[in-house]
Amino acid sequence: MLNTALETAIKVAPTDMNVLILGESGVGKESFSKIIHHLSARKHAPFIAVNCGAIPEGTIDSELFGHEKGAFTGATDKRKGYFETVSGGTIFLDEVGELPLGTQARLLRILENGEFIKVGSSAVQKTNVRVVAATNRDLLERARAGKFREDLYYRLATVPIRVPKLAERKEDIYLLFRKFSSDFSDSHHTPATELNQEARELISNYPWPGNVRQLKNVTEQICVLENGGMLGANTIARYLPPVESSLPILLGKTENYGDGMSERDIFYKVLIDLKRDVNDLKKVVFGLLEGAQPAASMSQSQVLTHIPMPETNHQPVLPMPEAQVIIHQPNQTENEDEFVEAVAYPSNDDNLSLEEKEKEMIVKALDKNKGRRKKAAEALGISERTLYRKIKQYELE
Repeated sequence: MLNTALETAIKVAPTDMNVLILGESGVGKESFSKIIHHLSARKHAPFIAVNCGAIPEGTIDSELFGHEKGAFTGATDKRKGYFETVSGGTIFLDEVGELPLGTQARLLRILENGEFIKVGSSAVQKTNVRVVAATNRDLLERARAGKFREDLYYRLATVPIRVPKLAERKEDIYLLFRKFSSDFSDSHHTPATELNQEARELISNYPWPGNVRQLKNVTEQICVLENGGMLGANTIARYLPPVESSLPILLGKTENYGDGMSERDIFYKVLIDLKRDVNDLKKVVFGLLEGAQPAASMSQSQVLTHIPMPETNHQPVLPMPEAQVIIHQPNQTENEDEFVEAVAYPSNDDNLSLEEKEKEMIVKALDKNKGRRKKAAEALGISERTLYRKIKQYELE
């Protein structure tokens, strides 16, 4: 996928077509804009990168298109904007989706005929600028929400290039690490840094939510603080922030009980146990009904008074209505025997709570893996950080 993006950038570079680079924050979108500029006929002309999201809405028109003296409070001098100073070159508009709607209309006019008007002026000026834009937002979705002009999107996305996130190109992670570590070793005058096989696998399987930017920062920390040499996985792990899923149910392997279960599987098991306990309580209710009086002559309130409900201060694991017994008597015209259907919910003294079952799973996983928390976390299908929190929560230290 990265090769496809690079090939597209190389092919479109010699032309003057507008390019829209798509990708998450930190994947290196600005690097692609520089590749396009340096391989184009404009390579000897100016190149400027503008972060549209970092410029206040009140001044962005002045920054991009310039202003006349006295155009607004504080405009004591005439000023040239980026589109005027970079004429003949390339301008890279990063986070273009953050532009105000008024600025988007001005930009659309430049893309259509190369014309713009300074703030506070009525004179139309010409510019010859190639625009390369980038965003980590869904511009069509923003267009449907009325926050981005759809016609501007199609002008910018003459050639769209999607840069994949680092987690989608694991084979590049170690190569990038070697490149960054070599650069930092030279700039900081530290010994060369190398990784053993386990450390390579660790960084290759790490999700890198901050993409290349995060990898570069972590590599610099390692080069400076570890002072080079051959490093193992335990050393590298200290520099990798824990990454937790934002979902309450974590994904994991679905394995047999005792071999590692995900939290989803534990939850399902609790529901199954709860159903079994409900069925057991049904039998108790039927026994009481048979030993007291015919079910048909008993009211619902009478049946309820015969159900032994143990006292408890615990709260139920799931939100459930109060225990109830539903008595159904068929019409006299039916040929079936009279019957009673009882449905009740058990108290929490008769079945383990979700927390207790979760604690049981954690203890089993720790015992099986001889206290090695990393292995236990993998067996449970959760992160180490989540396991540490659960150990502390259940006082399993």
